[in-house]
Amino acid sequence: ILLLCVSGMRAETARYSVPEEAERGSFVANIAKDLGLTGEELLARQARLVPEGEKQYFQLNQHTGDLVVREQMDREELCGQSEPCLVRFEVLLESPLQSFRAEVRLMDINDHAPVFLNKEIVLKISESTVPGTRFLLESAHDPDVGNNSLQHYSISSNEYFLVYTRRRSDGRRYAELVLDRALDREQQAEVAFSITAVDGGTPPRSGTALIRVVVLDINDNIPVFTQSLYKVSVLENSSQDAIVVVVSASDLDSGTNGEIVYSIVQNSEENFETFKINPETGQIRLKKPLDYEETKTYEIDVQASDGGGLSTHCKVEVQVKDVNDNAPEVIITSLTSTLSEAAPPNTVVALFNVRDRDSGDNGRTTCELTGEQPFRITLLAADAYALVTSETLDREQVEEYNVTVQARDEGSPALSVSKTLLLRLLDVNDNAPTFTQAIYTMVMSENEPAGRSLGRLSATDPDAGENARVRYALVPPLTGTLAAASFVSVDAESGTVRSLRPLDYEKVPAFEVTVRAADGGSPPLSAQAVLRVIVRDENDNAPVLLHPAPDGSAAGELVPRWAPSGYLVAKVVAVDADAGQNAWLSYELAKATEPGLFRVGLHSGEVRTARAVTERDAARQRLIVLVRDRGQPSRSATATLAVALVDDFSDAFHQLGRDPASGEQPQVAEEEMLTTYLIASLVCVSSLFLLSVLVLTANTLCKARVRAELSPPSPSCYADGEFASDGVGVTGTLSPAYRYEMCLTSGSGRSEFQFLRPVLP
Repeated sequence: ILLLCVSGMRAETARYSVPEEAERGSFVANIAKDLGLTGEELLARQARLVPEGEKQYFQLNQHTGDLVVREQMDREELCGQSEPCLVRFEVLLESPLQSFRAEVRLMDINDHAPVFLNKEIVLKISESTVPGTRFLLESAHDPDVGNNSLQHYSISSNEYFLVYTRRRSDGRRYAELVLDRALDREQQAEVAFSITAVDGGTPPRSGTALIRVVVLDINDNIPVFTQSLYKVSVLENSSQDAIVVVVSASDLDSGTNGEIVYSIVQNSEENFETFKINPETGQIRLKKPLDYEETKTYEIDVQASDGGGLSTHCKVEVQVKDVNDNAPEVIITSLTSTLSEAAPPNTVVALFNVRDRDSGDNGRTTCELTGEQPFRITLLAADAYALVTSETLDREQVEEYNVTVQARDEGSPALSVSKTLLLRLLDVNDNAPTFTQAIYTMVMSENEPAGRSLGRLSATDPDAGENARVRYALVPPLTGTLAAASFVSVDAESGTVRSLRPLDYEKVPAFEVTVRAADGGSPPLSAQAVLRVIVRDENDNAPVLLHPAPDGSAAGELVPRWAPSGYLVAKVVAVDADAGQNAWLSYELAKATEPGLFRVGLHSGEVRTARAVTERDAARQRLIVLVRDRGQPSRSATATLAVALVDDFSDAFHQLGRDPASGEQPQVAEEEMLTTYLIASLVCVSSLFLLSVLVLTANTLCKARVRAELSPPSPSCYADGEFASDGVGVTGTLSPAYRYEMCLTSGSGRSEFQFLRPVLP
C-alpha cells in the first residue's frame, strides 16, 4: 500500500491558466484527459480537489473531468504586483490513494486604469533653471501587471516642458519632466498643463493629473545629498516608528534659500503607507511593521528642497531581512479516522503537507511524532509526508490513539506547530473468552426441585461488540458416560446454572460437566471450564436394622440369673443410607419390662445389664430399643428383644416355652416359640459336635475327668481357640465379629447347656 501511495505522488506539476475575473463555471482544463483517466474512473476513485489555502476557487466535475471556475478571482487582490500569480491545489484520488499537484496561473486583464495619488502636482522651478534640467514627477499607480500596467506618460502641449518615461530596476515606469525652454517669470509666472499616464491594455486605459509649475525667483544653489543612493537593511520584525535611515543634504545658499525641507516623492501607494520622513532631520521611519513574505524590497525617492524652491533627489533602497516569524503549517490532505487492529505494518493512515512562509533556514522544516506510538512518518516528496503504522496494533491494549505530528523549522529560535490526529481501532475477533475459574464448584440439596438456581458461571472476552458477546453451553458428554448434562442446564446469556430434576444423594453424590463459553465473532472462539456439582445429603432415609432382623419378630436372648452388672445381653446393629450427621446413629431403651434392669450403649447399641440379676426379676423380659439418627428432622427405627432369665440350659426351653405374662399378645408368644426352636436346634447341633469330639479323644481321659467332677458339678468349658469361629464382617456401624462359647456340665445326664455367653475377640 505504501509503495502504491509513493508511486502515486507525481513529482511534476500540471499547469493551467485562466483570465482573472472569469465567470463562475468557466472552463479551465480537462484534468481527466491530462491524468489519462475517464470520467467513470474519476467518479469511482472519488476524485477531489485539495486547495493550498483555505479557499477553494476551482471545482472538478467528476463525470466529465472538467476543471471549472468556482468563484471569481481578482488577480490584484490575490497576488498584488507579484507575477506570475499562481493558485495551487492538489487532485486527490482514492483506491489506490494518489495525489497530483496542479497550479493555475491567473492571467491579468486590463481592469484598472493608472491613477495619480494627487490630482494636482505643484512644481516650483526657478527662472534661472537651464534648459535640459530634469524634474522627477509623482508616478501614477496601476495595479495591473505586464502589458496592462503603466507603459508611458505624456503631457499636454506647452512651450516649456517635455516628458520622458523611465524604467526602474523593478520594471515600473516613472516620468521625468524636462525643461525644454528657459523660464521667464516676468513673462509667465505659472505654467499649467496636464500629464497623462497610459497603460498597454487593449483598449488602453489612462489617468490624468494637473501640473502647475510656479516660477521662482533666482536661487542659484540647489541642495546636494551626501549620497545619491542609500542602501539599508531592516528586519521585518522592526517595531512601528523605528528609524530606517537618515538622509542628509546641504545647500550653500543662506537664509531661506539654504533651509532644506525633506519629503518622500510618492511614487507608490505602498511606500506612502509604509514610510514617513521628518521634513527637518531627514529621518525615515516606519509607519507600520514590515512583512518579508509580502514585500522583500522597497525603493524610496527622497526630495530635498531649499527655501528658494530648488530641490534635488536621492534614492533609498530598503532590503527587508527575513526573521523566523511564521510557524510551520500542517495541512492534512487525507485522514483515515478508523483502522482495523489487524492492519499490517506500513499501512497509510494519513497524508499531509508542511508549509512555512519564511525563507532560507527559517523556511526549512522537519516533521516528527511526539511520544512512543506504533506509527512513523515517511517523506513522499518535498514537504509531503505520509503517516504509516510501524508495527502491529492491538485494540485490547489501546483502543484509540491521539497521534501528535510536530513540524519544526530551522530558524533561530525555532518555531514549531503540533497537530493531533484521532485514530480509533476497529476490533477483530482475536481473543477467546476466559473463565474466571478453571473449576466451578456448586452445591445442590438432595431432592431439590427442578429449576432452582445453583450459581452463575462467568467468562470475559477483551474484544468489543459481537466479538465480546459470550454465550454459554454444556459440552455433550462422551458416548457411554454418565449423562450428567441431563441434571443441570446453563443459561446461554447469563451463565446461570439451574437444576433440571431432583437428585438422590445415595445414587448421585456428585457429578461433573464441561461448560463451553463461545464469543460471537466469525469464526467464533471458545474456552472450556469444569462445573462440579456436589449433592448435599438430606435426611431422607430412616435407620435400617441388621440385627435383630427387621422381620417383625422379637429376637430371643438368654441371660443367666447369676449375670453381674454390665453383662452383655445382645447388640443391636443398624445402618443408615444417608451420610454425615444424617447417618450418625444413637441407641436408647424405649421400653422394657423392668426399665432398671437393662441399659443400651448410646453409640454402640450394646444391651447390657444395668445391675445384677436377682431372683425377683421376671424370667421373661421384653425390650424395645429405639435407633435414631441425627438428621433434622431425625428418623428412627425400633428393635424388639425377648430376654429369658434362666438358671441352666434345660430351664431355658422351659422358660422360652411359657408365657410369663398372661396378658401378652399371641404374636409375642409365637415369636418366643420360634426363638425356643432356634435355641433347641442350636443345642442339638452343638451336642452332636461335642459328642463326636469326646469319642475321638481319649475315652479313658474323659472317664477320669467325669469321676473327678461328679460330686460338685462344675462347668468345664473348652478353651479359647478350640472351636473355629465364623465371624460375620459388618460394615458401617457394625461392631467387630462375635462368637459364642458353649459349656457343658460333665455330670449332666441330659447334656444340657449350663449357660450361653458372648465372648469378644
